Amino acid sequence: MAAPNNPYNKLLKTLDINGKTFKYYDLSQLGDKYDRLPFSIRVLLESCIRNCDNFQVLEKDVQNVLNWESNQNAENPVEIAFKPARVILQDLTGVPAVVDFAAMRDAVKDLGGNPDKINPICPADLVIDHSVQVDFARVPDALNKNQELEFERNKERFQFLKWGAQAFDNMLIVPPGSGIVHQVNLEYLARVVFTGNMLHPDSVVGTDSHTTMINGLGVVGWGVGGIEAEAVMLGQAISMLLPKVVGYKLVGELDPLATSTDLVLTITKHLRSLGVVGKFVEFFGPGVAALSIADRATVANMCPEFGATVAHFPVDARSLQYLSQTNRAADKIKIIEEYLKATKQFRNYNNPDQDPIFSEIVELDLSTVVTSVSGPKRPQDRVSVSVMKKDFVDCLSNKVGFKGYGLSPAQLTASGSFSFTDGNTYTITHGSVIIAAITSCTNTSNPSVMLGAGLLAKKAVENGLSVLPYIKTSLSPGSGVVTYYLRESGVVPYLEKLGFDIVGYGCMTCIGNSGPIDDNIANTIEKNELVCCGVLSGNRNFEGRIHPNTRANYLASPLLVIAYALAGTVNIDFEKEPLGKRADGTPVYLKEIWPTRAEIQEVENKYVIPGMFKEVYAKIEEGSPSWQALDVPQGKLYRWDPNSTYIKKPPFFDGMTK
Repeated sequence: MAAPNNPYNKLLKTLDINGKTFKYYDLSQLGDKYDRLPFSIRVLLESCIRNCDNFQVLEKDVQNVLNWESNQNAENPVEIAFKPARVILQDLTGVPAVVDFAAMRDAVKDLGGNPDKINPICPADLVIDHSVQVDFARVPDALNKNQELEFERNKERFQFLKWGAQAFDNMLIVPPGSGIVHQVNLEYLARVVFTGNMLHPDSVVGTDSHTTMINGLGVVGWGVGGIEAEAVMLGQAISMLLPKVVGYKLVGELDPLATSTDLVLTITKHLRSLGVVGKFVEFFGPGVAALSIADRATVANMCPEFGATVAHFPVDARSLQYLSQTNRAADKIKIIEEYLKATKQFRNYNNPDQDPIFSEIVELDLSTVVTSVSGPKRPQDRVSVSVMKKDFVDCLSNKVGFKGYGLSPAQLTASGSFSFTDGNTYTITHGSVIIAAITSCTNTSNPSVMLGAGLLAKKAVENGLSVLPYIKTSLSPGSGVVTYYLRESGVVPYLEKLGFDIVGYGCMTCIGNSGPIDDNIANTIEKNELVCCGVLSGNRNFEGRIHPNTRANYLASPLLVIAYALAGTVNIDFEKEPLGKRADGTPVYLKEIWPTRAEIQEVENKYVIPGMFKEVYAKIEEGSPSWQALDVPQGKLYRWDPNSTYIKKPPFFDGMTK
């Protein structure tokens, strides 16, 4: 609702859509200054105008954003107040916020007030995804076993959050086992435009750095600290510096063999070298039009790795198609389209007349993107797969650093043998793959690379290939939708045959919850000082993050995760060396089983359909039987356990008086 004292109420207009009348602030009336603004800055401006009360958000804030172009050259950074439309949380960083709200209710009650009035003012969604670990893999019923351990370890936290789910208004808590926060945000939670009586763009801050992923759908969002998130939940504006905006122009088309993972690793290396910390990056150019929303979301996800605040893809026709594909209501999609077009926030990437002014412009020809991985210690250290073997060997002897382990010539030939649980003895060396994980919302949100991995697995099995039994393989999708289309397309048995069973729905290996490896393997690695490897479809690979015993870790597409698992080593030249042999002894090369883009697209078009999103998300708030069985107290006030060492009432409000 518009504040009666808002000095910009003169911009209020109405829009009639589907027989309903909506109010909105018509920013198109602001003239040339507005037309030249980057689309991401237009979202900041709309928020400042709509929330201008000359108390939290001042007219000065509005003018500073409107004059973004001239403020680029200001002697001192320009500060503005911004009120995001909503907040998103994950369980590790979200629990403290819910604890504080529970404590506030107690304080209000003690002061004689109504505790029921303490609720988030700004909508908040909390997705429980950071607790599950890969304790079990390549064993029957690994999924259920991991989920059982998750509940056993986190019972108190989960009970508290389940209480919060029924106690607070304007707060949605998504139970464990539902998926990864950013993928659930993309597929289900994101509004793009709030379609109440007052239309306005969706925007979000989250207590996780990869909140930026939602920019792939055209929603401006980024990660903040817990204090900032709580302030927004309490209706406060956050203070921020008016950012410079780097225009990233995409031209051309991706090579048929390149994936969105290859693209994001290329962009990460490029932008990290340019330096974009504290800046917005906004994508434009005809190359963007060819990218799916899943592709764009993959790029936006790794925004923290290249250092920017956001990596924004303004809403276009493909965004609306994605909303339809993910079962968003048709009437709301119509409202979104009409509103964004009325306010000049709807993008046509093939129309250069729409291109705004940017602080600077860089360009990438998509046709130059090649199959890549990044590592062994940083996301920005992209390596073309064609030179991966040489790069890894060089890293072994390079001086200790981001691209070196400082091994002596004598150490380069080190190896070790161990007995495994299957009764066989295996030998590992530098470069041996120990962990291979298809994980992280970065890639599991993208049907193309997930189905590509499934088709690769199918061809590998049909050609008699297998994965060594000691490699800890796992598949942890970011939502149940992934399981649905993998199962419907018939590739699950082949993934399972290679050891890529579904082990859980959460961040898992991507955040270091990779679980234990066999003691004999760990001892062999440590005794022989081996540089063994993890290969994962995640977004970070800093040394020690994935597992203490994988000193080298490479980020890769789900297809390459399977390829390196089949090879058993990263010390391989896929062009010249086979993955393995068929039953008749003939070699099998990666290029023989790599699925074409046409193959992948055919399967995706057939099986990634709105009905599956509807089915998966219809009951997302209900949770698993374990969640439903959790016994929690009812009521609006939390019953603090004085013996708890985890959920404790904070002392901030003790002794507070009116």
